[in-house]
Amino acid sequence: MPKVLMLAGDAAESLEVMYPYQRLLEEGYEVDMAAPSKKKLQFVVHDFVDGYDTYTEKPGYTWPADVAFADVDPSEYVALVIPGGRAPEYIRNDPDVRRIVRYFFTEEKPVAQLCHAPLVLAASDVLSGRRSAAYPALEPDVVRAGGEFVDGAGVVDGVMVSARAWPDHPEWMREFIQLLRQHAPVESPAAVAG
Repeated sequence: MPKVLMLAGDAAESLEVMYPYQRLLEEGYEVDMAAPSKKKLQFVVHDFVDGYDTYTEKPGYTWPADVAFADVDPSEYVALVIPGGRAPEYIRNDPDVRRIVRYFFTEEKPVAQLCHAPLVLAASDVLSGRRSAAYPALEPDVVRAGGEFVDGAGVVDGVMVSARAWPDHPEWMREFIQLLRQHAPVESPAAVAG
């Protein structure tokens, strides 16, 4: 079964972790959650409240990390997913995160990223010359990293698919699943048995 790596940490956005995680399992991929250390992570829920100038943050789900960033061998994985939330703000500083991200871009393996994940890509020096969606407040960050900000859902640039935030999940994952089927298809049970 092909394996997909997800980079997360405390304060990753619950929906942006759990939706792709479950959708990839449904497609037949194994998903490993990587984090700064192998521990139970605390995710958050970002939502909008009338009268607030930005989103609010509340505690979300907890989930165990399968592997620490330092122990990840990216060659074991066919694709990478980077959810948003606040986690990208600090995991981008981890040299192993940057090593992992650079590997996927160098090897041209599918990458799905959304919301605040471009912060990780910018720190990894892989955004230059690419078209990327992001949470709209990150437009200056995408541009400063040499990328072209796109205010859209399911933005495809080569093997990278990006989106603004969890409301874009249907378009984002539809495009990513198509890329995975092209680059790293799951063998059907009949093909394996035959």
